[in-house]
Order: sequence, then C-alpha cells, then structure tokens
Amino acid sequence: MGNYKSRSRSTCSQELHKKILQNYVNLEHKMQEDLNVELENLTEIQQVCSNGSADQLAKHLNSETVGERLDNGMTLLHLCCLAAVSGKNDSVKELDCNDTEGKSNVSYNTSVLQLMRSPREKGDHEDRTREHVNEQSTKTRNREAREQIRLLLKKGADPAIISKNGFSPLHIVSYKGDVEIVRLFLENCSHLDHTGAGSLTALHLSCLSGQLEVTQALAQRGANIEARDAVSYSPLHIACLYGNETVVEYLLSRGVDVNISGSVGDRPLHLAADRGDYKVVQLLLKKGARVRLQDEEGNTALHCCVRNGYLNILNLLLQPQYRNDAHIPNVYLDTPLHVACYEGWFECSKTLLTFGGSGLLLKENLWGETPLHAACTGGYCIDLVDFLLSQNSTSVNYQSPDGHTPLHSAAFHGHLKIVQLLLSHGADINLTARDRYVPFDKKEEQTPLMWAYDQGHDSIANILKHFRRPGMCDEYARGEYLSPLDTSYFPIPSPIGKLRTMIQEKIDVLHLRTLIPPHQHLSLAEIENLENIDSGSFGKVYKGRFNDKIVAVKRYRANMTYGKSDVEMFCREVSVHGSLDSPYIVKFVGACLQDPSQFAIVTEYVPGGSLFSTLHEQKRSIDTLTRFNIATDVARGMHYLHTLPQPIIHRDLNSHNILLSNDCRARVADFGESRFVRNIFEENMTKQPGNLRWMAPEVFTQCTQYSIKADVFSFGLCLWELLASELPFAHLKPAAAAADMAYKHSRPPLDLSFPMEVSVLLEKAWHKIPEERPDFEQIIEELEALCKSQIVAMQDGSGHMSPHLHHHHHHHPLHVCCTTCSCASPTGSTTPTDSSQHTSSELSGRTPATLLLPSFRWNGHVTALRTKWEQEASRGQTAFKSSHPTIEELRSRMNNNGYVEGNTYQYRIAPVFSKHRKQTLQHY
Repeated sequence: MGNYKSRSRSTCSQELHKKILQNYVNLEHKMQEDLNVELENLTEIQQVCSNGSADQLAKHLNSETVGERLDNGMTLLHLCCLAAVSGKNDSVKELDCNDTEGKSNVSYNTSVLQLMRSPREKGDHEDRTREHVNEQSTKTRNREAREQIRLLLKKGADPAIISKNGFSPLHIVSYKGDVEIVRLFLENCSHLDHTGAGSLTALHLSCLSGQLEVTQALAQRGANIEARDAVSYSPLHIACLYGNETVVEYLLSRGVDVNISGSVGDRPLHLAADRGDYKVVQLLLKKGARVRLQDEEGNTALHCCVRNGYLNILNLLLQPQYRNDAHIPNVYLDTPLHVACYEGWFECSKTLLTFGGSGLLLKENLWGETPLHAACTGGYCIDLVDFLLSQNSTSVNYQSPDGHTPLHSAAFHGHLKIVQLLLSHGADINLTARDRYVPFDKKEEQTPLMWAYDQGHDSIANILKHFRRPGMCDEYARGEYLSPLDTSYFPIPSPIGKLRTMIQEKIDVLHLRTLIPPHQHLSLAEIENLENIDSGSFGKVYKGRFNDKIVAVKRYRANMTYGKSDVEMFCREVSVHGSLDSPYIVKFVGACLQDPSQFAIVTEYVPGGSLFSTLHEQKRSIDTLTRFNIATDVARGMHYLHTLPQPIIHRDLNSHNILLSNDCRARVADFGESRFVRNIFEENMTKQPGNLRWMAPEVFTQCTQYSIKADVFSFGLCLWELLASELPFAHLKPAAAAADMAYKHSRPPLDLSFPMEVSVLLEKAWHKIPEERPDFEQIIEELEALCKSQIVAMQDGSGHMSPHLHHHHHHHPLHVCCTTCSCASPTGSTTPTDSSQHTSSELSGRTPATLLLPSFRWNGHVTALRTKWEQEASRGQTAFKSSHPTIEELRSRMNNNGYVEGNTYQYRIAPVFSKHRKQTLQHY
C-alpha cells in the first residue's frame, strides 16, 4: 500500500473488484465460445439437431445416440438450444436510405399515401418486409428446435450436463433469454441451481444479461434467489453490477436481502454506487439498504460513489432520512472527502465539506495525509487545491506525523502547477519529512526538493532550488542543505536509497565477475593513447589501442543518478554484450570490473562513426544500394539478437547506435538498455527505456509487457530515416514525436519517390498492433530482394552513362561509400579503409557494390548511378498503387509543415530528388 512518501493509487478492494469484473468478462467470452461453436465434422444426428426437424431427429434417436457429445463436451440438447437461440437479439442491418435506385417506377394503382412516402419511408418498408421474412424463418426454426428438445427430454436427455466451458443447456437459454425453452426445461429439470463455470447458476446468468422474463420464470419455480457464485455474489449483486434495473426491481419484490454481503463485504448498494446507477440506488434505498454499512476495507456507499465522482448519487445518499455520516473512515482512515480529493472531484468535495463541516479538513489518514495532501498527491484538479487553501481550517504547511507537507506530496508526484500554487500561498520549502518507521538516530530529513530529485522531476526541483520568497534572505530560500556559494544544478542523494543501491551494486558486480572469462577482464592501464571522441549521460567514449588494435572504451561514471543506477546499466550491458558474437554486432573485447571508478566496456573501434552522424552532421550522400545494404546489416544484427537461445530485446535501436565501417557496412551497438526476453515474464520491463524519437508506442505508453516487436518498430523508423536522410518528426521534440506516434498513430511521411516495396515494408514495421509487425527474418528477405533489383537496375543502366560525367563531382559531389572510399571518423578526420579488419565470415551474406559490380570503376566519388528507383521517379512515376491519392489531391490537403492532413498514414509533397541530383541527371 505504498511507503511513507506515497499512498497507493488503488486499494485492495479496488484491485479485487477489477479481478472480479475481468472474471465475469472471461466467463462471457467462454459463453460466446459455446454459442459460436464451429459445427464441423458432425455426425448425422448432430447435423439434424443443428438444422433439422423433430421428425428427422426421431428417425436417428435411440438409447445410444441420445448421449452423443462433441469434442467440447456439448450434448445434442446443447445443439438444439444453439439452433433455437441463434436468431435471438440479432439486429437487422439497416438499408441505406439514399439507395432509391429502381424505386422510381410507380404503378397507376398506387395509393396517394404510397406516392407521398419519402425514400426513407420506402426503405423502412422494405426493411420491415425483410425483417418480417427473417422473423418468420426464425420462428419456424425455433419451433422445430423446441420440438426436438421435447423429444430429447422424453428420451432422458439431461439439461444440467455442462460443456467443457462450464455451461449447461439451461445456462445457455437463460443467458440468451429464451423463456419458452427455459419453461420447457423447468418442467423436466430436477434441480434448478446446478452450477457451471464460476459457480454461476442459471439465475445468475439471466441477471447478468438482464433477462427479466427468464429471471421471473426461474424464481417462480423455486430457484435460489440468494445463491452465491465463486466470488460470493448473489443474483442481486450481479444485477446491480451490470445495472439491470428491471431485474433488480423484481428480485427486491421477491424479498431478497437488500443488504446481502459479497466477497469482501460489499453490498449491492456499494456496487450500484460505484457504477453510478442512480435508479438502482433509489430502488435499493427504498427497500431499506443501509448506507452506513461498510465492506471489509471499511468503505461505505459514500466512498464508492465519490471515487468516480457521481455527484447526483452523493446528494441522494446525504439526504437526512438515510442518516449518513461523512466522517466514517475506512481501514486506511480515508474519509469520503479524502477519496474525492485523491481523485480530484471538485463538486463532490465541496458537497462533502458542506455536509460534514470543516472538521473533515483536519482528518488524517493512515499516511498522515489531510484532504489537502490528498488533492496534492492526486494532482487532478488545481481548482480543488485552491478551494481547500481558501478554507480557514486549512494550513498550507500542515505537517503529517512524519513531517511531510502538501508541497512534499505535489513535488514527489510531479504536479508542477500545484507546486507553483502552493508556493504562491506561502508553502515553506525548508520543512523536512522523516520516515517514522526508521530508528530516530538513522532518520534522514528530506525537503520537498529532495523528494522531487528522488523522482526525477527536474522542472520542479529547479523551481524549488532557486525559489526565493519576496523579502526573504537568500539563505532562507536556499535552505541549510545547499552551500550559499553553490549555483549548480545537481542531484542530492538519499542516504537510505544510496546505501541500498550500493549493496545491490556490489552483488551485481561480484556476480558479473564470475560470468566474464578471464581474458576479458581488462584494466584501463592496458589501453594506450586514450583519446576522447564522444560523451553521453552514462560517461565518455575514448579511442585507444589494445594489443595492437584500435578499440573504443566506454567509461561509466560510478555514481547514482536517480531513477537508474549507472552501475546497474553497466552490469546489464556487460552481461548482454559479452554473450554476443556476430559480424553485425559491435565486437565485445572486454570490461574493466575491478575498481568502480574505472568501470568501462571495451569494444572494437568502428571508424565510420554513427549513422546519425553520417546523415545529419556530416550530411554525406549515400547511394541507394548502400542504404539498402546498411538496412540489411542492421536487420541481420537484430535477427541474431532475437533468435538467440535466450533472445535479447535491444530497446534502444536508433541511428546513434548504428555504427558504420569505412565501407559503410553497419553494426548494431550500445546494449545498455537491452534485456533478455525471459525477463518479460519474470518481472515488469522498464518503462520508457531508450530514445523517445525512435520509441515504439507500446513502450511510450508505460506498458511493461512489451515484446521484441518493439525493436521492429524502431527499425522501421531507422529505415525511413536512412532513406529520407531526415530525422523522424524533425519538427517535433522527441517526447512530442513519441506521443504523436502512440496516441495519434502518426507516422513519418511516406515520400512519393519511395519504391512500393519499401512503403509496404515500412507500414508493416510500424503497425500500431505489435503482433502485426513482421519479424526480422521476413524483413531481411524483402531487403535482400530490393538489393538484388537495385543491382540489376544499375547494371542495365551502365551503358547509358555519359563520358562527361567523369569530372562532375568537382561541382556536385555524390559520396558513394564503397571499399575504396574514405569516411570521416567521429573526430572529423578521415581514415583509410582497413580491409584486414574484415574477415570472409564478416562479408558472408553481404552484397557490397565492389564485389557485385566489378566492371565499374569505383574512384571514391562515383557519379550519378541511374538506378531503377531514380529512373521511375524521373519519369514521374510513383511507387504507390493507383488507389493512393494523386499529388494534386495531396497538395490540396497540405499544411504549413508540408504534411498532408486527414490520412492514417501521412504523405509528403516533396521533390523527387534533391537539387544536386536533379542537376546531375540533366547530364544524361
């Protein structure tokens, strides 16, 4: 139920109610499985029961066949019931009122009334005619099914036999509401209260689906109206839970106990108030429901109705004749006002305060929180906080027994506007909180600033750190925990949290040392000529020499940055990366594990830098075939990760973590966020790991059970970025881009010059449903096919190259990465290709241009290869099917940012080639 800093958002009874509701949903799914059973491979008598007559059944029925059952346990009686109820509650499809073709010819003997009918009325007439025909057919089939059921019952068929899903024929017809067959069963069924799935009786099911006539028939024949199912719910509980008003009214008229207790002591009134069903609440109150009764967690009907903000029910329950008490607390000492404030219901809070008086504002719950604390913890309504602060009994600096104030609560939960409101009302930023369950000599005083730092709310921490109340000295504003001369912005560690983290870190490092082979235990002293080439939030990256080979050294800071330990990430990356061996993965050389101040990961040095740097910083031009080869390399690397005996999910695939060699071959790098897939089922996955701009929607939306298909989504964005040479959603900040993709289902625009195969692949890779995305084996096949078609096109076009293009690169250089060209390193210098770094195994499965096109002369800056893609684009052809919008249609819907509005997928109106490519093609 949370710690002294944070109250849990939901109580145990709420969690149980969620599970109960899910249980009923699952039971209804099972019922639908029985109702929609696939009638295949039936015996002759089973086919007759499904769609035959009573006479046909009589010919096949004997003592042996009467007991026949399907594989799912359903009997002949089940099949007859399915045939009888198949037309129940099925809606007739409405005709289009505008479809009046063929209705204009009116005969001379048509009445005036018929002539005056509108097309809609004519459609309604035909609709009624069709419905009448269907109704007659359904009635005929129902009549035959009832005759078959009578025949089966005479032969001794038992209507209480249940299927494998747990439902008898009586359960099915009670759920579907066929009262005639129910009465037929009641005449031949010895016991009406037999139970099935979830210990549900037929009466429970009729109340669940709101079948009043069936409920009446069952109750009149002696069905137990207070029977309990697996969660101790009576039929009245279920009718209230589903809001079936007429059924509730009938059960109450039969004298059922209106205050009957459920699984956790919840009464029907609790369920109706929680659902917000005003009429059902009225019925229960008229029959004597006691509003002050509490469930096992102490919740009254008041707690239940204000949890969801039902003001009309609250006003009804607070009427004098019901003698309600707004001061009654639950086991967590929450009054109804606490619950309303946690959920942010302004009007409900005002009503409770008017009814219960100002004494409610001073009530503390189990966490020592007053209603003002509760409103600041929930943070849903700033007007509610402002209203509570305006009350005379409220103190903005009220300290709970552990010392935390409303400002502590708002800072801990990240409610920036509420923090600003509290500060404007005089909240003291120097008041401290202590954990009352820790011995006094070990207690740690924590300010709101420390709570904000603890949760990573940087904007709030920055406000609290630099806040100075007018007229106060700087020392007061800064507090005792900061030096008066210090103006930097740094995290303040929590001693308790730091101690626990240090112990866990030592355990992780000791375990890691046993996993890594001895030859991979390195020391920074063994690495020569360290040169800083990059930096990040984790630390710095250096270039050095180890055993006469150039290596990259990723050094971690050995400290605690709140939310995730650097040591934790370091241990995870070493354990994951150390187990990998693939030419498409940056090679792991070793790790420095002895001294925490020297923690580092040593890998091979990839001289070409990152794909991000190549595309967006160096802005190098790359030919189409090389782009496809890079994408294929990345896909092979990800396929390797996903198909390991213990599959690995990367979780941070983006252009920063794709490194290029001198010949523009790609390797996947950076496994600080990676996890073994088995952890998905053992523990919750981290929320929002990796870079937001390339993040899959299911990861961004705080899901903790995502799969390897999240990597496929990130790959799709990398592929688009590689082909478009632009950042995905470059006009948006990373968080806004991720939010658009997750909640608006936006995707980067598909350029009209993309090949159709690429567009289709992208749409599949970033599908909003993870299961619909392809795996990397499929992606590799499609990319290899694109590479082959690209090579064929280049060979076909080789004879058309103009001789005068040989010197064109002096004016419009088109850098095409190949085995003889050079690429800039991250430091900006150029490094010649070292072909010795690549073994034949590394090149296996690849298609470098130099190996596939030996007839070409690769001179470092290859000029304007006229590929199939470019030929199609230059002729004005698009790579989309004819069903796609035309350029004119798209341009008419284009906004100021160049994006087309109104489509599930966006398109971009852009030139087919960049300026220098257009100029190059003019020389053909």
